[in-house]
Amino acid sequence: MAQPLMPHATASWLVDNTALTFEQIAAFCGLHVLEVQAIADDAAATKLTGRSPLRAGELTQEEIDKGQADPNYRLVMQKEPDQAIRTKGPRYTPVSKRQDKPDGIAWIIRNHPEISDGQISKLIGTTRTTIAAIRDRTHWNIANIQPKDPVTLGLTSQRELDAVVAKAAKAAGTDGQPQDARLDGDREALIEELRREREAAAREAEEVHAQEKAGFETGEDDLGFVDPFKK
Repeated sequence: MAQPLMPHATASWLVDNTALTFEQIAAFCGLHVLEVQAIADDAAATKLTGRSPLRAGELTQEEIDKGQADPNYRLVMQKEPDQAIRTKGPRYTPVSKRQDKPDGIAWIIRNHPEISDGQISKLIGTTRTTIAAIRDRTHWNIANIQPKDPVTLGLTSQRELDAVVAKAAKAAGTDGQPQDARLDGDREALIEELRREREAAAREAEEVHAQEKAGFETGEDDLGFVDPFKK
């Protein structure tokens, strides 16, 4: 069920300005009845400033009148609060963590050079100018920047970082797998050598098996042991 944008403030207004029961107010605001009781008794930690659901368009006076006339009536919200929409732009980072951004950027540049400046900007929530300065080591605080995992710093989540790394690796054509240049031009020879070794091992195993089988049938093994019970 939809709730008012500010449940506690709305409950405070309804307590002060209507004759609705605590149960009705609690049901409309999505609160426990004891919370409404505390608001009415001023037992809350701080006195709330009431918020009118009439002005917000969440209730009408007719709806409130119905509730006041019938204690069992449950108020129906007329208009749900508008949902907050994430706008495009850099990720918001709390002020307490903004000083850690250069360290996170430096870590990504060092460990994942395939990630573009645009991807870093969206992931960390910074500007390309800052990223370029750290890349070129012209940042004003470059002497104090220490590469640190941005996930550990709380600048992003591990899932988001992994997704960006995978996308950048795919775009670079590596898919996250390092290429071993030592095998360039020698791959076919290596495969052929491995095939010969595998075939030689198979032949040797067959010979050993044949010898063991022959010794079992004659009652003798490689040490010349004769089974005294075999006639």
